[in-house]
Amino acid sequence: MTQAGFGDARSGRTVYMGKGCALLLILELSLAASGCSMRNYAVRSVGDALAASGSGFGSDDDPELIRAAAPFSLKLMETVLSEIPGHAGLLTATSSGFTQYAYAFVQQDADESEARDVAAARAFRNRARGLYYRARDYGLRALDAKHPGFQAQLGTSANPALARLSRDDATPLYWATVAWAAAIALSKDSPKAIADLRLVDLMIERLRELDPDIDHGALDAFLISYEMGRPGARDPQTRARYHFERAIRLSADQKAGPYVAFAEAVCIATQDKREFVALLERAIAIDPSTRPEWRLENTIMQRRARWLLAQIDQLFLE
Repeated sequence: MTQAGFGDARSGRTVYMGKGCALLLILELSLAASGCSMRNYAVRSVGDALAASGSGFGSDDDPELIRAAAPFSLKLMETVLSEIPGHAGLLTATSSGFTQYAYAFVQQDADESEARDVAAARAFRNRARGLYYRARDYGLRALDAKHPGFQAQLGTSANPALARLSRDDATPLYWATVAWAAAIALSKDSPKAIADLRLVDLMIERLRELDPDIDHGALDAFLISYEMGRPGARDPQTRARYHFERAIRLSADQKAGPYVAFAEAVCIATQDKREFVALLERAIAIDPSTRPEWRLENTIMQRRARWLLAQIDQLFLE
């Protein structure tokens, strides 16, 4: 009679089974493998859905509702990633989600609370910095999933690492870059963090080569503030205005963000109160319903515009 032998882990002896028992065991193993395969398929399907929709909040008009809901959505993404850690699309969506949550709710809370509670503002900024670094790491992991070894190479040979990227990598590169830059901006007392600006500069240059018009001028909108904050930058105001005008054109003048960014980064620095007010009023005048996919973004930026206008006496010297 044909027999099959399997090791018994408990006794160390070899146990022999008849042909029928062996076939039954093979069937059970097949079913177990099938169940594992089905589970992996289900998890990957959830990952695909989350990656495709991101947080799914872009068209909402209630920022406070999103403030409450976003942490659950982000933790769900992280939970799914623990099962499929190499899912590039979900890694990108998670990077995007943490970046936007940190800016819209945590960093904004820091700014709004500073006048009445410096310690609370500091705590909010520390939390925002941690979230930005978390977002950066997810973005870099997304690039690493598509280009194994990318993260390690970025730290030692940045230009060759970035040269490996293609236009399809622009979105995760964008979110990793923006998050990293935001974290550095909140770490000005850290020489190590400031030293990382060299890598951020290289990532920005690569982004401009791969997809300069990404997401209707999102890169240019980010560069308005970035140019003004770069240590030792030459003629940052002119460069910031170039990016401002480009962002307005690429967004068909339907995003409040570029107006708010220029007013906050440039007009305060130059003490141009008249342009500051005009730009923020223009931001507030944009109708968020015109582009539903940008409704939440515009609503949040218009809120910041109103808050900035309320601070005008503290921001400008007579």
